[in-house]
Amino acid sequence: MADLFDYLAWRGDLPFSQVPVTPVDALIFSALSYLRFQDIVPTEHNHSIRLEDAAAQFLALPDAADRIRNKLDLQLLEQAAKTIRFSAVRLCGYESHLIPEEDTQFAAVTFLLDTDTAFLAYRGTDSTIVGWKEDFSMSFRRAVPAQRKALAYLQQAARFHPGPLITGGHSKGGNLAVFAAAMAAPELQHRIQAVYNNDGPGFTDFVLNSPGYEAILPKIHTFVPQSSIIGLLLEHDDPYTIIRSRQVSIWQHELYSWEILGGGFVPVEETTVSSQLIHQTIKSWLTETSMEERSAFVEALFDLVQAGDADHTDQIMHPRNLYAYLRTLNTDENTRRLLLGELGDLLRSANETLRQNLQKLS
Repeated sequence: MADLFDYLAWRGDLPFSQVPVTPVDALIFSALSYLRFQDIVPTEHNHSIRLEDAAAQFLALPDAADRIRNKLDLQLLEQAAKTIRFSAVRLCGYESHLIPEEDTQFAAVTFLLDTDTAFLAYRGTDSTIVGWKEDFSMSFRRAVPAQRKALAYLQQAARFHPGPLITGGHSKGGNLAVFAAAMAAPELQHRIQAVYNNDGPGFTDFVLNSPGYEAILPKIHTFVPQSSIIGLLLEHDDPYTIIRSRQVSIWQHELYSWEILGGGFVPVEETTVSSQLIHQTIKSWLTETSMEERSAFVEALFDLVQAGDADHTDQIMHPRNLYAYLRTLNTDENTRRLLLGELGDLLRSANETLRQNLQKLS
């Protein structure tokens, strides 16, 4: 089945002025937003660089491999830069912030199309502990710092680009795109043509019950793979399209595994049983947990992680960090009691969810 690279080979000879933005184009822009374009793409919105030129500079960097999320990002950039459709797209407004003391991880870049449309792509969660803590904080905060920055970014971009606007992102980036559009003023919302949320988590009632969310709802396009976990966290009022992935379980979150059909994705009827069980379990646990309890759990969990010296998720399981966690749990009774208590509640929610589903089958 076709993938993003097949799509570029198939549709790459047609500019956006001939064929408007498709859901697959939106996913490509979302994937490109993961590239760390500092010192290549202008931070200002009134200066820009062609994607073809940005790609040449990026690929020539000696540290290019250290500026990507996935090795396929480089292949995507290189192949997109060779197409008529993407080579002349102009990039501007590159912004990236990692502020540990504020639990903030945010990045975005704007793509200017040949139709005077600006596509604002928000980066998803990176591998930093800071980014993951901010994601967890979405379960109890009205707005995390990245969400507020996403709105400010949209407002700033709109002042420089008077034409139509599209927002989008993958993972947390999809959440940021929806949040920014939902919180924007009505006159700005009218300029937004579409919002693409690619397997991004949902929201608390603060967003779902807002007038702006209701207003932008018809323009939101949400896609989740059939074994989605990330994209079904928290709550969605927007209808979502379930799509096929070549991967399994949590690894279906990887956007390069999504199967393409024409300018869209291969749809499937429903999510897998495992995805449904996980979604029901987490939803039940969150329902029974107050905002204060969620906050205390997240703080305790990441205080434990920070007892070691891990800055990125791939360092968490290093033996010296595991030893630091065990030492902390042995000496900090409050942290141990809080974490074990919440994990116990989560296991009870899982058992109850499984019991209820078995009863339906009997």
